[in-house]
Amino acid sequence: MQTIREPRYRKIAYQIAQKIADNEYPVGSKLHARSTLSVAFGVSSETARKAVSVLADLEIVKPIHGSGVEVLSREKARVFLNQSQATFDIHTTHGQINALIDQQKQDIKSLEHQLSLLFDQTQRVQRHRHSPLTPYELELLEASPKLGLSVGSLNLWQITGATVVAILHEDDLVISPGPYAVIEQGDTLYFVGNETAVQTVYNFFYQQ
Repeated sequence: MQTIREPRYRKIAYQIAQKIADNEYPVGSKLHARSTLSVAFGVSSETARKAVSVLADLEIVKPIHGSGVEVLSREKARVFLNQSQATFDIHTTHGQINALIDQQKQDIKSLEHQLSLLFDQTQRVQRHRHSPLTPYELELLEASPKLGLSVGSLNLWQITGATVVAILHEDDLVISPGPYAVIEQGDTLYFVGNETAVQTVYNFFYQQ
């Protein structure tokens, strides 16, 4: 999301206008020369000149050659500040809307991922209904605190009722892995169990 930033000189113009609206700079008074304004507001002389030009265009002040800047209108300073605040509110609302849209996009991506997992798990269950001894498979692509541990230490069968029959690690397929076989992130786990085994094993790794 692109952030809208106002030029520095406009911010200085707001500060000068605020002082005029608050009657710190009364109508008819003379402000300091641009060089002094630059020191007062901590900006360059060019930035101060541009800030004065903004206010002069709106007839809030009037530069007088060789005599500084005369304050013309307190009311116009107030109008300028009110309009600026309204513009800022619009930009803020626009930014909030963009943030909500970005969040919705992320939520949709997450939902799509979950639906894809559900579809994949449903397909696997359908394939196994008539052949309960055909292994299910689960790719362990996401990080989990239970990865990097051995089959025996996980107590996978005791907790899920699923029996691990093979582990595919990179290009190496380990058949009938023993209790000391370690399950790593990126492995594909092959196991047998009932129709709820896929979801149970997935929850074992990712939902606890």
